[in-house]
Amino acid sequence: MTTPPIPTLATGRLVLRPFALSDATDVQRLAGDYQVATTTLTIPHPYEDGVAEAWIETHEERWASSRHLTLAITTEVEGLVGAVSLQQRPPHRRAELGYWIARRFWGRGFATEAARAVVAYGFRELGLNKIDAHYLARNPASGRVMEKVGMAREGILRQHIVKWEEPEDVVMYGILASEFHGGETSAG
Repeated sequence: MTTPPIPTLATGRLVLRPFALSDATDVQRLAGDYQVATTTLTIPHPYEDGVAEAWIETHEERWASSRHLTLAITTEVEGLVGAVSLQQRPPHRRAELGYWIARRFWGRGFATEAARAVVAYGFRELGLNKIDAHYLARNPASGRVMEKVGMAREGILRQHIVKWEEPEDVVMYGILASEFHGGETSAG
């Protein structure tokens, strides 16, 4: 059985589409911004040449092998504004939601709109039972996105990870399929 292609999702303002290698320069510039990188666990800073291309090249295989979905968040006017992902744990029918938004687009609701669309896709199309997410405690704006999607705070893991040599508290959120109400999108 062949794996369907990585989907494209549309919302009122956004198109969430597979990344292309032609996005690499923008990914390096936007995600590599110190203010973006410092709020995430895995984005490096400085963002070296070739890292974006290598990351993008993993997307199709990860989708095919485990349905790890990574999509570019784009608008018609601005182009690439960020990324959103669902990293599935198939035996448990759950996935972890992740996202980043370029600094100049913060505060415009793009993360919430993209997260809501991907969560809806996860429940409706992938048959997930639970979607969870976490954020570094010093980044409460990310927690507000999770709350707007309908996620509930599940706890805090004290000094759970180390980011750039500093222990960090991680705040956990989650939502069950039975609790989700929203996320009107179209998939293509």
